[in-house]
Amino acid sequence: MTVRTRIAPSPTGDPHVGTAYIALFNLCFARQHGGQFILRIEDTDRVRSTAESEQMILDSLRWLGVEWDEGPDVGGPHGPYRQSERGDIYAEHARQLIESGHAFKCYRTSEELDELRESRKAAGMHLALKPADLALPADEQARRENEGWPHVVRMQVPANGTCVIQDMLRGTIEVDWAQVDAQILLKSDGMPTYHLANVVDDHLMGITHVLRGEEWINSAPKHQLLYEYFGWEMPELCHMPLLRNPDKSKLSKRKNPTSINYYRRMGYLPQAVTNYLGRMGWSMPDEREKFSLDEMMAHFDIQRVSLGGPVFDLEKLTWLNGLYIREDLDDEGFLKALMEWAFNEQYVKEILPQVRPRVETFSEVAPLAGHFFSGVPAISETSFDAVKLGREDLVKLLQFLVWRFEVLPAWNKEALLGEVKALSAHFEMKMKDLLAPVFIAITGSSASTSVMDAMAILGSDMTRARLRHAIAVLGGVSKKQAKRFEKEYREL
Repeated sequence: MTVRTRIAPSPTGDPHVGTAYIALFNLCFARQHGGQFILRIEDTDRVRSTAESEQMILDSLRWLGVEWDEGPDVGGPHGPYRQSERGDIYAEHARQLIESGHAFKCYRTSEELDELRESRKAAGMHLALKPADLALPADEQARRENEGWPHVVRMQVPANGTCVIQDMLRGTIEVDWAQVDAQILLKSDGMPTYHLANVVDDHLMGITHVLRGEEWINSAPKHQLLYEYFGWEMPELCHMPLLRNPDKSKLSKRKNPTSINYYRRMGYLPQAVTNYLGRMGWSMPDEREKFSLDEMMAHFDIQRVSLGGPVFDLEKLTWLNGLYIREDLDDEGFLKALMEWAFNEQYVKEILPQVRPRVETFSEVAPLAGHFFSGVPAISETSFDAVKLGREDLVKLLQFLVWRFEVLPAWNKEALLGEVKALSAHFEMKMKDLLAPVFIAITGSSASTSVMDAMAILGSDMTRARLRHAIAVLGGVSKKQAKRFEKEYREL
């Protein structure tokens, strides 16, 4: 048997370090066994998936040294490798499940589903909806079907009993079927959910081992059941521990930068980031902290993974990056890496139109354009003293901007300007006044190049990181403030 593993990211935002972490371990496991590693794009979310996000995922993984044998860009014998291009395959398999009695069409409306859940909650019952809970009277089912009501396809699941899952790291896992709902397999728009697409694709692509985050443990019974329904052999499962913040909470962008692009923009070396991700819950046999990807692949053993939540510590990563800079880069290597990081022709060409019209001597370039070549600005509370806003309103404005930018599907000057205009109208402020604190947060100064152009050039990761840094410098957002802000933001 040829070992085949995969990574299946969703192109719905910035490339996450958690994606890189899981990709790295799948790659190393496959290479340890002389197998193959596949990249598949799970782009069934038509609203949030973008080609730009997909490209960022591919670029960031390659930057880290993660290469795949099959994928949407390199092809392979099991394509297509984008789920959006495999719709007919999922529809056919959903039809098979309906015909075999293992799935059913559900015409329940969202309002009816909410009522069902609320009544069960009030009665102190489990919230997982079973086929019997969702069943309509036969005549009503027929009426809705004849009238062409929107519907989803759901899977049949047992009402009681225990599902036993075997995990490579955790051994036997038992999940009560009462906690498992009649999962939607095909959405009303005809697109599959993760659960159907995941199982069908893994089987058709010959995946033998599935290494994924532990957040998928509760979904494993549904997947195992689908394999049984189709009569297929299930891949071996391995649920990896989740990355954690230093306070042991799940790694989140509100407490730690989570985008690979952020670390790339900050000037971290790719080999240092890969090395650090390799240390997340795993260790070399000799326990050394600094090792290359080739060394990790050569010595990899999945049984050396610790189930304790690995802590993603930015200070530790920065220390390790410093080791690589001092120990692995001579002057020539340092200069090459520096130029590749930010002083390359492509990036400098983006900045020139912002700088050239504003300078009279070259000595003015560095002070004017320094924010394009730095991390978070060295600002303090006093940096905002000239801003004509109270402290809470100032923090709220910056927080609202972060939230708006987090869901922005396209990152360009026009899209950013639209978000700023929307907030300007909400706060009843002139654009110039609203942008004053943003200017300081992004450039570290009250006078520099265009802040709108700066945000577009710096990118989503660095822009949001600088806005969050400014919020932290201003004292952060308390729990009471957060509740008020979120209520007002929902009304925006």
